[in-house]
Amino acid sequence: MEITTLGGIIMGFVLIVMGIVAPGGDLLLYWDVASVFITLGGALSGTIVAFPLDTLKNIGKYFSISLKKMEINYEDTIHTLSSFAEMSRKEGILSLEDKLVEINDPFLKKGLQMAIDGTEEDTLRATLDKDMEKLEERHALGKDVFDVLGYLAPSFGMIGTLIGLIMMLANLEDKSAIGSGMATALITTLYGAIVANLICIPINKKLEIYHKREMLLREMMVEGILTILRGENTRTLKDKLISFLPTEMRSKFIAED
Repeated sequence: MEITTLGGIIMGFVLIVMGIVAPGGDLLLYWDVASVFITLGGALSGTIVAFPLDTLKNIGKYFSISLKKMEINYEDTIHTLSSFAEMSRKEGILSLEDKLVEINDPFLKKGLQMAIDGTEEDTLRATLDKDMEKLEERHALGKDVFDVLGYLAPSFGMIGTLIGLIMMLANLEDKSAIGSGMATALITTLYGAIVANLICIPINKKLEIYHKREMLLREMMVEGILTILRGENTRTLKDKLISFLPTEMRSKFIAED
C-alpha cells in the first residue's frame, strides 16, 4: 500500500481538528448535515452528470489505484531487454520465442511476439503506439473524475454559502434562523475547500505521477523492442534505454559499466 495517500488524508484531517480544538473551539460547531448534503451531494451529482455510467462505476477503482504502491523496476526492464538483444544477435530473433513465457507484462510480450513474427518496424511501432494511446485515455478518465470533483466541491460550497445567506436575510427577525443560516453559509465553503484540496486535487496529482511512470516504462519497452528488431548491438540498446531515465537513476548503470 502507498501509505502517503491515506496517511496524508488522515494527517490533514487530524491537523484541521487540532487547529479547531487547540484554541478551545467546539468541533460540533463545524458539523452541519445540510452542508454535507449541499457540498458532497452536489459535487457527486455534478460528477454523475459529467461522466457516463461505465466511467462512474470505476471511481472506487481509481481511488484504490492511488492507495497502491506502484512497483516499476526500470532496471529489470533494461536488463531483460539487454539480455534479449544479446541472445537475438547470437542465436537469431526466433530464439526469443521460448523466453516469452518468462515475461509477465502483456505489453512487452505482445511487442516481442510481433518482432519475432517478423512484423515490419513501422507496423510494430504504430500498433504499440496505439496501445499506449488507449492506455493514456483510460488513465485520463481516472484523473478527470477527481479533477471534476475537485472543481465542483468548492463551487457547491459557494452555492451552500448563498443558500445560507438567503436563509439568514429572509429571517433577520428570527435569531435562531440567523444562527443556522450563518452555519450553512460558512461551513459549506469549508467542506468544499477540504474535499477539493485534501482529497480530490492530491489524488488527481498522484494518478498523474503514476501515469507518467507507466508511460515512461512503455516508451522504454517500445524503443528496446525496435532496437532488437533492427539487430543493433546490446551496448546501443542499453544506452538508448538509460537515456530515458532521470539523471539520478542513471548513476547505477554508469557504475556497473
